[in-house]
Amino acid sequence: MYLSPVFPGPRPPSVPQQSGVRVVRIDLHTHSTASDGTDTPAELVRNAAAGGLDVVALTDHDTVGGHAEARAALPAGLTLITGAELSCRLDGVSLHMLAYLFDPEEPELARERELVRDDRVPRAQGMVAKLRDLGVPITWEQVARIAGDGAVGRPHIATALVDLGVVPSVSDAFCADWLANDGRAYVEKHELDPFDAIRLVKAAGGVTVFAHPLAVKRGSCVPESAIAELAAAGLDGIEVDHMDHDAPTRARLRGMAADLGLLTTGSSDYHGSRKTCRLGEYTTDPEIYGEIVRRATGAFPVPGTGG
Repeated sequence: MYLSPVFPGPRPPSVPQQSGVRVVRIDLHTHSTASDGTDTPAELVRNAAAGGLDVVALTDHDTVGGHAEARAALPAGLTLITGAELSCRLDGVSLHMLAYLFDPEEPELARERELVRDDRVPRAQGMVAKLRDLGVPITWEQVARIAGDGAVGRPHIATALVDLGVVPSVSDAFCADWLANDGRAYVEKHELDPFDAIRLVKAAGGVTVFAHPLAVKRGSCVPESAIAELAAAGLDGIEVDHMDHDAPTRARLRGMAADLGLLTTGSSDYHGSRKTCRLGEYTTDPEIYGEIVRRATGAFPVPGTGG
């Protein structure tokens, strides 16, 4: 946690305070039912406020579909950062790019997000077919029911595997046997080139942060040399404090960020009950948050007024 005298207002009892200085808690990576989380956007912002957060970013996969509901339900004292987590691929390796405070109406970026979303259903159906070939009694109807109105993705399929008793948890489904990037049931989808993603987000007035760049438990990661190339292309930051990075990895990423002039963020990657991480489990320094807001021109933070 980090200390700052900003963000005046009532302090939830769960948030510590030292010497009269408020502890500001900022979580810049969360998901709702608009993609693969289990909280609706309204539930997510209410839970964020109840958990003592001051700022929360809604970053559903390749969609801004939850933003309006989150805005309408935003409690007083909580600030919403609008964003998305963009699906990218570099040299055959999948990676995720967090995009913050971009103009959601910018046509080229909106078109790319739509292409990715449109490919999600046939891709998920392909993974279901592979799982059935591997002897798993999963059905597309089961996965579609779990996804509901959200953008269907691997976590929905992983939930079905948990329900069927194939794996004990959603995280356990992301392994080489099943759904990891190089797993037996993995199917590629339309994904952005990350250099194009940086260009598009910047053209839409947004800020880019490479999500969990060295989360090796998820599968193959891009080499560290690629992070340097992305930084040279205008990448703003890297997500360092994340549940899938151990302490040595975080230290290595901090050193890399210092060398490359990148911002460092911390986030929960909250998915509701679908994953074990809690809202605010990892947080971002208020000074880093302020720099993200300063760089953005496509949209602005939304202050809660008690919706």
